[in-house]
Amino acid sequence: MSNPVSTSRSRSRATPTRAQDPEGTRQNIIEVAAQEFALNGLSGARIDEIAAKTRSSKRMIYYYFGSKEGLYVSALENAYRQVREGEAKLDIAGMPPLDALKRLVEFTFDHHHQHEEFIRMVMIENIHHGEFLERSDVIRDLNVTAIGNIEAIYAKGLAAGLFRADLDPLEIHWQISALCFFNVSNRATFSKIFGKDVGSPQYQTSLRRQTVDMVLRFVVRADKLGGV
Repeated sequence: MSNPVSTSRSRSRATPTRAQDPEGTRQNIIEVAAQEFALNGLSGARIDEIAAKTRSSKRMIYYYFGSKEGLYVSALENAYRQVREGEAKLDIAGMPPLDALKRLVEFTFDHHHQHEEFIRMVMIENIHHGEFLERSDVIRDLNVTAIGNIEAIYAKGLAAGLFRADLDPLEIHWQISALCFFNVSNRATFSKIFGKDVGSPQYQTSLRRQTVDMVLRFVVRADKLGGV
């Protein structure tokens, strides 16, 4: 016959508590907070609501993040980190430049489509004129790799005689971001104004293909477009 007390103690040891998993608790708060900030903005998001949804307390949240603004910055950092970590997993360094650029655009389109909270948080941060983003060395360091990836692809494309020689890698990043960002940020208003559900699978498949095509036509030399 099993000992109930012993079994209970075993389960207690097997299941980490919040005190035993502070990083997991912190990450959970960040993920829930990102949804709240994306939905209600910095001023509209409530710490009480975040605490309730994470089964934590306001005191715990302030302990981890110091303030609502501190939590907002951490959520923004995490959102950018997810993008950059996703790019790192693409392993595009060994790809031919055209394939690498295409894969990067496809990833960006898909990631933004699947993470609407990221787009909304960036929109909110632009309302604040980048005030909180500017305070974060983490975000600044994370985004160095974004340009670094494009610089590497662009250099290989130039060396192969495939890409235009008059572009700045930052401009390429801008064009990719603009197309993929608008697809999420303006989807609701665009659909309402023109009476078409541009968020439908059919439209998204078409827009994804067109986004890749537009970026390639922007970067690739005119005399090389036949092979694209």
